[in-house]
Amino acid sequence: MPVAQADEDDISMLWLTDQSQTQSAAATLAIASNENLFWQGEIFFGPALTLQFNDRLTDSRTPDIIVAPNVGVIYTGGTGKVAEHGGFAYDDRNVVLIVSNPSYKPVTFNDQVETRQIAPTIVKALGLDPNQLQAVQREFTETLPGLPFTQK
Repeated sequence: MPVAQADEDDISMLWLTDQSQTQSAAATLAIASNENLFWQGEIFFGPALTLQFNDRLTDSRTPDIIVAPNVGVIYTGGTGKVAEHGGFAYDDRNVVLIVSNPSYKPVTFNDQVETRQIAPTIVKALGLDPNQLQAVQREFTETLPGLPFTQK
C-alpha cells in the first residue's frame, strides 16, 4: 500500500498516495495474519470516517484510513514511551464529567456533551453571561445541559 504520510501514536492515521486504493489497503490491514502484527481493534475508512470527520476527498486533513489498536496498545518506533494521554478509543472519547457546587440541586444527565461547553458553563455558574465569550458568539456553543443553575 503506497502511503504518502503516516502518523502513529495511540492510533495510526494513514494518508495514501492513491485514494482509489483505500478499500484494498484497508482489506490488507484487516487480514487475520496482520491483526496479530498490528494489534488493531478496528479499522476506519470510507463512510465510517465521514461520520466523524470531514470527507477525505474534499479535506486533505482527514486521513484515508485510521487503525485504532486494542486498548493498551500504542504505536511507537521507540522503547521510551510507556503511556498515552488518550485519543481515539471509545474510553478516551466517552468520559465522565462531574460538576459540583453545594448550591446546586443534584441531577444526573446521560447524553453527549463537548468539552467546548465547559468554559461557557463555568462562566454562567459564576453568574456572568457566557454569550460575552467570542467562542460562544462564533460557534453558538451552549452551556452543559441539565445543570440546575437555580439555588437549593
